[in-house]
Amino acid sequence: MNVISTKIPDVLIIESKIFQDERGFFFESYNRQKFSDVTGHIVNFVQDNHSRSQQNVLRGLHYQIEQAQGKLVRVIIGSIFDVAVDIRKSSPTFGQWVGCELNAQNKRQLWVPPGFAHGFVVLSEVAEVLYKTTDYYAPHYERCILWDDPHLAIDWHLSAEPILSAKDKAGKSFKEAEVFT
Repeated sequence: MNVISTKIPDVLIIESKIFQDERGFFFESYNRQKFSDVTGHIVNFVQDNHSRSQQNVLRGLHYQIEQAQGKLVRVIIGSIFDVAVDIRKSSPTFGQWVGCELNAQNKRQLWVPPGFAHGFVVLSEVAEVLYKTTDYYAPHYERCILWDDPHLAIDWHLSAEPILSAKDKAGKSFKEAEVFT
């Protein structure tokens, strides 16, 4: 397992060793001990989620104000631009974002710790995204920050108008959003 730092030290890109031959490939997508050794984080994942979206679907920026979720995100079909926004008021990177392309070819994963808003946009015709979470989904604690908030100025790498859910269209501005202390 290889870890690539991002401009926000708590958000990490994880690369697994890929074993590939004429039959296909194999890799260990998660190993608790190795993850802990390379990241310094001991986590207990409690839920796996799987989504499929078409090109230009933008999901986010989501978080739970209670039962905050750390997420380990990867793509098994297609390509996404994945984004994490630091919403921990006490953090030196509060209000900053980091993004990276995750796709079925590079098999990279993004570790988004608790205290971050998360979102992604689909770059390919379709994408299937898998992510593990460190706490259970709790809809009454779910919050959403507007994907196009000018304060955040996220470069989503959009090639067309994004396709948004009603929830994502109704997100709050960064300045109005509930954040972590």
